[in-house]
Amino acid sequence: MVTMHDSAKRKNGKVRVTFAMPAIEGCGCLYLVGRFNEWNESVYRMQCADDGTWSLTLELEPGCDYQYRFRTLDGTWLNDPTVLPTPRPFVSENSFVSTLAVTASPV
Repeated sequence: MVTMHDSAKRKNGKVRVTFAMPAIEGCGCLYLVGRFNEWNESVYRMQCADDGTWSLTLELEPGCDYQYRFRTLDGTWLNDPTVLPTPRPFVSENSFVSTLAVTASPV
């Protein structure tokens, strides 16, 4: 699940976006990987809540499209179950979030 937070008062003009995943049986570590980190598989380690759900909040540029996936420590790739995947030629399907509708307010 992806949640965009109100960015109208952010001085840096970026959009706060929270990425979340439901509990995954046997998963002790989950990473968020995507266009926003050049698909680096170990930069954004997600936080696990007491109920086993995973989340991470990033500040992203407004007016952009971002493809992303989740990766477990053992290398298993997962899509966001709440977002329709975006097919790409010759590559597995990625989840997709857009900040195109979000505009930065002047500071």
